[in-house]
Formats: sequence, C-alpha cells, structure tokens
Amino acid sequence: MKRVVLTILIVVVPLLPVSAWRILYAEQYYRLYHETLHHYPEDTMEDIEYLELALKADFAPFANPLYALATIHNTTEWERYRNLFYLHVNLKLISLYLTLGSKYDKMMAYFYNYPWERQNLESLDTAEKIYRVAYGYWTDAQKWSAMAWDMQDIHLPEVQEWEDENFRVQSGDLNYKDIIDAQLARLEKVRSDFQKMDQNTY
Repeated sequence: MKRVVLTILIVVVPLLPVSAWRILYAEQYYRLYHETLHHYPEDTMEDIEYLELALKADFAPFANPLYALATIHNTTEWERYRNLFYLHVNLKLISLYLTLGSKYDKMMAYFYNYPWERQNLESLDTAEKIYRVAYGYWTDAQKWSAMAWDMQDIHLPEVQEWEDENFRVQSGDLNYKDIIDAQLARLEKVRSDFQKMDQNTY
C-alpha cells in the first residue's frame, strides 16, 4: 500500500499547478531581504542580490503609490518616499558588505597562524575588495540623503526609520566613509604584521 501511495505522489505531484508570483517592483525585492541571527556568507550574499535588484529602477520600477510602504497622498510625498527608499537600501547594502567582508577579515595576526600565512593574506585581500565596494554605496547614499533632506518638512510616519537615517547622515552621526576607512586601516596593519612574520617567529 505504501508503495502505491508513493508512486501516486511521484506521478501526481509534478502535474499539480505551481503557484508563483512575479517580482516586478523595487518594494518586492526589498521585502525579500531578511535579517538573520547568524550572518552566513551565503545568506548575506543573497540579501545583497535582492537589495541590488531593488536599486535597479529600470528593471524593477516602484509599485504604484497605492502599494508603497508608506501612505502617499501626492507627487511630492511620492518623491520624498523614493529618495528615502534609495537612501535606506544603499545604507543596508553598505552594512551587508561590511558584514560579508568581516567573514574574510582577520582582526589580528597571531604568531601561531604563520603556517597559514598565505591563506590569511588571501583572505585579507578578499575582505579588502569587499569593503571597498561599500564606498560606492556610501557615495550614492549621500546623494539620496541630500535630496531627501531638501524635503525634510514632509513626514512619512510609516518609514520613520528611513527619516531617522536621513537625519543621522546629514548630521554626520552616521558616516560610513569613516567606518570603512577605519576597517581598511586596521586590515592593512594586520596584513603588514603577517608579512613581517618569518619561520623563527613561529
């Protein structure tokens, strides 16, 4: 009997219609982004892909304002919403690239890691490349932040978090360039420490 049921499942299940929905809008890609407790590289890269697709407006335009993530009453609020959205997504991407880079980074060059010096240096090279990608998103974030700040008198309560980010960028409280610079300076010191090691150190 079990074999008969299993055979029916194997034959019937593939024939059942598959329910799927098309991803058409920036907000849909944004909703696919998800925070995880443990940031495994593959999860981080998946989130990066979703958010980068959300930024490609030509490929994924915004949904109709009726379906926006905030209540939109007029074209001015619509413009403010889009500026804040782009700012927020760029900031999220910077954070994700810093998280991804940290998976390849080495906080210190311990002497007992000398036998794996080459692998550690390669890992540092990877981390540096990833960190440097974040610079581009910071440049874009500043651009969108400035445009959103010009409309700061317009309040969108549902995306208060985005407005707070806008304030932090404009006030200088959030400056990812300084953060990335610090990460790269520390990474360079670790690289230098590894390069100075010799077999006698170990």
